[in-house]
Amino acid sequence: MSATPDSPGSATPAADAARPAAVLLNLPTLDAQARRALMRGGSKTFFAASLLLPPRVREPATALYAYCRLADDAVDLGSDPHAAMRDLSARLDAIYEGRPGPEDADRALAQVVHRFAVPRALLDALLDGFLWDAQGRRYETLSQVLDYSARVAGTVGAMMALVMETRTPQAVARACELGLAMQLTNIARDVGEDARNGRLYLPRQWMAEAGLDVDAFLRAPVFSPALGAVVQRLLQAADRLYLRAEAGIAELPLDCRPAIQSARRVYAEIGHQLVREGLDSVSHRAVVSRGRKLALLAASTGAALMAVPAGADAEPQTEIAFLVDAVDRCPLPPHLARRRSLDDRMEWASRVHERLLELEHERAMARQKKP
Repeated sequence: MSATPDSPGSATPAADAARPAAVLLNLPTLDAQARRALMRGGSKTFFAASLLLPPRVREPATALYAYCRLADDAVDLGSDPHAAMRDLSARLDAIYEGRPGPEDADRALAQVVHRFAVPRALLDALLDGFLWDAQGRRYETLSQVLDYSARVAGTVGAMMALVMETRTPQAVARACELGLAMQLTNIARDVGEDARNGRLYLPRQWMAEAGLDVDAFLRAPVFSPALGAVVQRLLQAADRLYLRAEAGIAELPLDCRPAIQSARRVYAEIGHQLVREGLDSVSHRAVVSRGRKLALLAASTGAALMAVPAGADAEPQTEIAFLVDAVDRCPLPPHLARRRSLDDRMEWASRVHERLLELEHERAMARQKKP
């Protein structure tokens, strides 16, 4: 079963909004031992990055990451991906109805999706991406690679924006595009490892244009200058997305910006390291040294705090538009609507104050010009 965002089996925003508030919010709280178990399901890289997030964001982010890892393993490593999808979809039904099962990951996810109004469409799209992997889907064009990346990484970017309590279309679009950029970096870095597992995420059209036989390469993965040129094209596409994503950092809460800026810079540096190593991601895996990571982390904090939203209102990349729309159409539950109302009033007051200062400056300049 493929549960696409528009499939009949997906819960709609209206259906989510109709759930009784008491059912959605009075969910069991995970104890410390269960939280530690969820964190052990993640990676060391995630643990390190999560330390830069404020605690109010770190816990729900950890819960999201743990669920993603467990769901991916269930679909990718199980004997029947379609059966795993049916089970995961049924578990999502229960989670969105406010009655998660006993699994720690499900209970934690239930708290997150109801507390932050995470649309069901995001999680359905994520599961679709996992199923595409298990099915060995072919990607002929860059757009098709981005379609896949939107599901396995753009969705995570959108959900991270929501747990940071940022849900404007502009901020969500930039968060999704950061997910796309990171996924393209992953693909470029892991060409050899993926090929040895019978998988290829580079656009096959680009491979053909470079004179490469895809089937021959998958049978015997070997690096060549032609392959390096394809990898470079993908890294260039990633760099364009990293640039678009940077504009969204200023849309985030101040205490979240250093972590996201750091993640953006460290991930982009993987691609730069790959270039320095001759673009050969078949013979070895590009790694950013610990010293370089620390330098990037230090530089990222200041840059994040001074971030400006120039370009934040750009139209979203086509392949992630459905994710942005899903968030935009999701009704806010009462606890978030009340908070949003206060935020809106504060934003209005800030704009009025800025405009008054501008008018005062204009009047002062006019007085200076008078004879």
